[in-house]
Amino acid sequence: MFASILDIIIDGLFMGGIYALLAMGLSLQYGVARVLNVSHGEFIMVGAFLTLALHTGLGMNPILTLVIIGPIIFIVGYLLHRTLFSALLKSSPSTEVFEGKSLLATFGLLFIIQNVAVLIWGSATRSYSYLASPVEIAGAITSLNRMVTLGITIAIGLAFYIFLARSRMGKAIRAAAQDPATAGIMGVNINNVLALCFGFGLLMAGIAGVLYSMCFGFYTTMGLGFTIIAIIVVVLGGLGSIPGSFIGGFILGIVGQITNTFEAELTLAAYYFIFIVLLLVRPKGIMGK
Repeated sequence: MFASILDIIIDGLFMGGIYALLAMGLSLQYGVARVLNVSHGEFIMVGAFLTLALHTGLGMNPILTLVIIGPIIFIVGYLLHRTLFSALLKSSPSTEVFEGKSLLATFGLLFIIQNVAVLIWGSATRSYSYLASPVEIAGAITSLNRMVTLGITIAIGLAFYIFLARSRMGKAIRAAAQDPATAGIMGVNINNVLALCFGFGLLMAGIAGVLYSMCFGFYTTMGLGFTIIAIIVVVLGGLGSIPGSFIGGFILGIVGQITNTFEAELTLAAYYFIFIVLLLVRPKGIMGK
């Protein structure tokens, strides 16, 4: 009995780490840059397939692919904001209008990325084997790749939180999130900060894709489901709160694993139930202000 409960907790924490990275990225994009990026989940798919290409094509260790895939996806996100979303921001008379325009633009990105991916990689589920050996923890059995993934997600989450809390750029990001106009007056380059936030958001999704591919099969149309989960986690943790997204991801991961153990078909329904209850009881989320 204890081993079964521990199995659920370990697997829940593993998936929670993936959700946390996704939600941290989306929280930056919407909480700071004001872009509700519905194409966010597509980059977990892109990260997974790029890892597959580097691992099977060049024999690269999947963990080491992070140092290649991460910067590439970050640069794509940065350039996307500096071009597409900056132009939309300049042409919008208000933040509300910009949010509407950017939402429609990200729907377009979703379909473009998804269809290009299908043309390149097809629609079949892909996978590879890496660190799949079993590991026993107090009677519970899990795989080594899941434990490694959990450790990496926690390390990245803590490192990024310290970056936001202690670094000069992190303080500029927090200032831009609280009051962009005043931050600009005080010397913060708002356009650059917003582009960095969008790039960091995609970076988190890309890293999540690399780690997810180490443990599960993946396919080119899986992105939207992860975007929905990321939105739920952001609401659960509190919009714009990086620690909230981290905590919310782990909570949702454990809830999902509990539901999946007893009735797998109800997992997504359980997520939506939590989402609706939160909107009614605490719309600001766990750590929202």
